Amino acid sequence: MAQIDIVDRSSLIEGLYRELVLDPGQTAIVTVDMHRGHLDMDVATMPADPQDARRVIANGRAALDFAREQSIPVIHVVLVYRRIPGLGSEGMVSPFWKAMHAAMTEDDRLTPGRRSTVREHNIEGSPGTQIIPELYREGDYVIDNKKRLDCFYGTDLRFLLDTLGVKNVVLMGINTNTCVLNTSFTAFNFDYRVVVLSDCVGSMYGDDLHELGLQNISRCLGWVLTNDQFFEKTRAGAAQAGRNAAIAG
Repeated sequence: MAQIDIVDRSSLIEGLYRELVLDPGQTAIVTVDMHRGHLDMDVATMPADPQDARRVIANGRAALDFAREQSIPVIHVVLVYRRIPGLGSEGMVSPFWKAMHAAMTEDDRLTPGRRSTVREHNIEGSPGTQIIPELYREGDYVIDNKKRLDCFYGTDLRFLLDTLGVKNVVLMGINTNTCVLNTSFTAFNFDYRVVVLSDCVGSMYGDDLHELGLQNISRCLGWVLTNDQFFEKTRAGAAQAGRNAAIAG
């Protein structure tokens, strides 16, 4: 197959960045599956690349600490499967996951170059379901009944966001091309402003699909920002909100 070059849309993305306004009073950060099942190599059942895991945890902590300083709510969404007799994980009702489980060999895994398991991933009560400790603080919200790739599907995420008055959904986590991308689509379809933090996402599937996810989001769905860009836009949004409040008062 011939190599396909990525289309240069940098000028359009720069224009979109200029248009972006982030009022922290209307913003929430949603962490997507930032649990030990992906990011802690000692217990991970679907491990990200270890270097990616270290990067995502360190940058995620910086972004979350900043968000809390700005009174931006933090919502952790975690996949947790029940164990069903005769089936294993309830995720195994998916025909694709069932086929993946059957197709994997010792040398050919879902996660390139790393051991992984579909049927035993994030079973209820297992260490993998625990949020990475560096990323959680008292006062954060937790949604722990995610079952599929979309954080909205089957959870009360939308209800919580609307209760909090959120219009801007900032995403981080694993995997860029599956759960982060799927959640971005749904947030877009619900008319939230979608932001994905490129420093805080990664894909256990490989760098090629990580890049695909970021390109798809930045050119079709929302804004892909570095942490520094997120900090800049949030501070500017807070200042603008303050000016608007002063005028209104």
